[in-house]
Amino acid sequence: MNELLNISVAMFAGLMLTRLGNKFRLPDVTAYLVAGVLIGPSLLGGLNILGLGFHSFEELETLGVISDMALGFIAFSIGNEFRLSQLRETGRQALVVGILQAVITTLIVDCALLGVHFLFPAVLSIPAAITLGAIAAATAPAATLMVVRQYKAKGKLTDLLLPIVALDDAVGLILFAVSFGVARALGSGSVDIYGVLVNPLLEILCSLLLGALAGFVLSKIEPIFHSNRNRVAMSISFVFLTVALSMLKLPAGKATIGFSSLLVCMMLGSVFCNLCPLSDEIMHNADRWSAPLLVLFFVISGAELELGVFAKLSSALIGVVYIVSRSLGKYFGARESSRMVGCDKKVVDYLGITLLPQAGVALGMCVTASQLPGDGPMIRNIVLFAVLVYELLGPVATKWALTKAGDIQPKSEEVLKRRERKLAAAGK
Repeated sequence: MNELLNISVAMFAGLMLTRLGNKFRLPDVTAYLVAGVLIGPSLLGGLNILGLGFHSFEELETLGVISDMALGFIAFSIGNEFRLSQLRETGRQALVVGILQAVITTLIVDCALLGVHFLFPAVLSIPAAITLGAIAAATAPAATLMVVRQYKAKGKLTDLLLPIVALDDAVGLILFAVSFGVARALGSGSVDIYGVLVNPLLEILCSLLLGALAGFVLSKIEPIFHSNRNRVAMSISFVFLTVALSMLKLPAGKATIGFSSLLVCMMLGSVFCNLCPLSDEIMHNADRWSAPLLVLFFVISGAELELGVFAKLSSALIGVVYIVSRSLGKYFGARESSRMVGCDKKVVDYLGITLLPQAGVALGMCVTASQLPGDGPMIRNIVLFAVLVYELLGPVATKWALTKAGDIQPKSEEVLKRRERKLAAAGK
């Protein structure tokens, strides 16, 4: 009963807060996150009053499957951006910018945090600094996609943004694996080549292969169904299946074969949208089905943000350095790399701002980074601090950048008047 009550309260709080958010022209995703913070264990939920929110972080862990499923659908939707017809126009630009901006961000954050180490060696170690630098490369696809959907953003920036966000996660996984391997080597004095190179490369390769196989099978099964309802149900079941399979860990000698659910589901969507003639309609209907799931995902994400990370001054100060240097890295990395490949001026000016949101992937890296002897808890606090800031402000920044680039068009006066007439008629 408690789980169902928490789910209903979470959805109600998230949806109601969008009404307040609309008055301040905030994206819905920001309202969902704020609602989550309010009903989370750090605020109202901590009062332990039945029906007032999540009483503990353990309660949130029981709803982890919702977050897994939501990320699967988000990745499946982003896969739709990899249609060959679109990639012929933007594929090279997305590939170059996706790789370079992630690498540049990591280097800038590394330099900033290593500077902190040399000034205050007792506060931040070298292994912690380079681990945080790698985590900085990751971008949250969920918040970006939600802003694009809500405002129906279309244009050159949006066309390039979603493929870059997808590539960003693959590049981030490699950068993190290499940096974390080096960090552990500095602590132990020995280099684990499997942890540094073999396992992350296997994870990316196997994720792409699994997703491609699932997408091929789905495209072959889809024609045997003749109703849109059954086709959508089948596509949803395949997202569930690929998320479940991506949780497997398979030993292979000294190496370990793992999977990234984001990459698996993105590849599922990519292959399916290129092989199935009806994929556009099917994926659109699947997006509509998953809308309540995404509301829950963001409210739960907000509830998981621990306000206690502000208590330790050193973590907060390093967090500020991390946020500022990462923001500079994303902005200048995207600007210079997009200029290098000849992107439109508006893309050059505003792409970096849309890459600021950070959440799920970074938190996943944070779990692994917690294994770093001595520095794990501090890395976790810094990343949580940054995620709290980025998740609340990132969607607003993304909306602003897409609007300035002309990809979000303001509603015409005719549309606004038509809505007012409908509301007036309904109130009579």
